[in-house]
Amino acid sequence: MKLQSIKKIAGFTLIELMIAMAVTLILLYAAVQVFRDATYSNQVVVQAADMTDNLRAGLNLIQQDLQQAGAGIPVGGIYIPFTPNSSGCGTTALINRPVLGGTTTFPACNATIPAVEPGNSLGPALTSPDAAAGTASNPSPNGITDEITMLYQDNSLKLDNLPVYDAAKCPNGSISLAGTTLTVKFDPACINLTTAGITVQVGDLILLENSSNTLVCVTGVSLASNTLTFAAGDPFGLNGRSDPGGTVKQLETSSTCGGANSCFPSVLATRVWMISYYLDNVSSPPFVRLIRQVNMYPPVVVGETLENLQFTYNFVDGITNPSNQPTVPTGNSESQIRSVNVYLGARSSYTVHQGNNTTYARNNLMTQVSLRSLAYVDRYF
Repeated sequence: MKLQSIKKIAGFTLIELMIAMAVTLILLYAAVQVFRDATYSNQVVVQAADMTDNLRAGLNLIQQDLQQAGAGIPVGGIYIPFTPNSSGCGTTALINRPVLGGTTTFPACNATIPAVEPGNSLGPALTSPDAAAGTASNPSPNGITDEITMLYQDNSLKLDNLPVYDAAKCPNGSISLAGTTLTVKFDPACINLTTAGITVQVGDLILLENSSNTLVCVTGVSLASNTLTFAAGDPFGLNGRSDPGGTVKQLETSSTCGGANSCFPSVLATRVWMISYYLDNVSSPPFVRLIRQVNMYPPVVVGETLENLQFTYNFVDGITNPSNQPTVPTGNSESQIRSVNVYLGARSSYTVHQGNNTTYARNNLMTQVSLRSLAYVDRYF
């Protein structure tokens, strides 16, 4: 009987298999690490791009409004209801100003609303995750953000093309004051409130001026009769006031005129925008958003994850010319502001991995905006 030889079957030994598995695991680990690092790098790039977009969008809007600040506004600002005392400050109710979650007031000693009103530390305290006072994205030592308010004329309605009432040109227009309610009726042949489909709304601010001026808030609109009503109780606290300065009474020909149409000669009406910027850390925590608010209308979000907002101001008084001031220095006024320094800080929406650390990425932009309508001074005037 012939014996068959046993053939050796080819294969891996246990040691070879273990070595192969170890090499494979090492390669897989390296690949996973490379993929993870690439993912982290992509997150950093995406978050940086998002921050930059928010910074630029927010800063562009602030710049545009600042460049228009003062356009069509009387030099020195618009008179507001004011009763002075022995120290020169007002003694009656102050004019309301929008802030996060409610209202504050304009400075007590202001007899006018200026084209630009600083709001040092009127914004919320910085409460973003891992934020700390004194960092690059929080130069304010107390961690509190700023607000700014500015005024400029809206000429889209062209309300000031002709007086409200003119015996020769606009005989069907009229202005009357009955008690605390002012009624302004435009002559449709001169001024039509529905021109180009742009209408005046309740809550709009109207500048009325002849030899004097005052600011009032629309409380009633009748397009059918082309009439605006300004009654007491408006959100600013402008209407129906009896202060000796800055009210509708100062537009009359005399203090005893009686509020009839003939008491208000050559009054021009202009719609005015009051624009405020501040940060909101309440509506959508933990995110901090940049808010643009027009008059007392609902605030509008114009930037996300913007955690810091700071303003300083450069003044020209012909003597010391204070610069980089967070508020109005003693002896100066808002009408002497010639440029505004804006600092806007952003934080990434989510944490990013940088090496072995997990943190929020941050960026900021700074710029200086010259106020076109306030930048030039006639030194010979």
